[in-house]
Amino acid sequence: MKRTVLAGAALAAAGLLTAAGTAAADTPAGVADIGNANFTKAGTTISVPTQSACAVEGPTSASSPAVAKPGVTFGGGTSSCTTQVTDPANDVTTTTSTATGNNFELSALVSSGGKRIRISTYTVTCKATQSGTNANWTLSGLTGITGLPSPIPANYTKPLTKSDGTLLANAVFNIQTLPGDGSMTLTMLRIDFAPASGATGSVTIGHTACSPTP
Repeated sequence: MKRTVLAGAALAAAGLLTAAGTAAADTPAGVADIGNANFTKAGTTISVPTQSACAVEGPTSASSPAVAKPGVTFGGGTSSCTTQVTDPANDVTTTTSTATGNNFELSALVSSGGKRIRISTYTVTCKATQSGTNANWTLSGLTGITGLPSPIPANYTKPLTKSDGTLLANAVFNIQTLPGDGSMTLTMLRIDFAPASGATGSVTIGHTACSPTP
């Protein structure tokens, strides 16, 4: 198994990982979505169901309009989970699961002294063949989170703080699960609220997973 992660500047980052082997049934054949939110702030629960979710087993495509809730906005997006037959005689296939989101904004930290976080566009993709899988992500127009390393390593946590250093949330980038069976899951970014923010819960931005094809 080989893993490679690449990243650019804070305003444009990317990641890539690959795995080889035969997948178990736990990981989906191929799924992708632009994200979801579930957190409570000031006694109010904010819930945004998973947006633009597709699966190679259906629905194979999806789109969602902009959704604005107190503290968080998903600006809409699309997804596509496709299967291509590469050897009809032997039913050999490949799959590609991709989701692209636009104009994400998290303002839930502002009232606690944190920064407003924006992402202009982002894409997550997971591709699978009989011999293995690979996944990647890209984002552009990131503001409100600075000082990211390049490349961004797997499961990298960036503390989001007030000016005095008080932790308000953790931004976890490039979240990878590689069971060792050829399958993989990838979440581009998850923001987990800390107690000082006055909120509990998390927001997920960009998720995909896939398994080697049969």
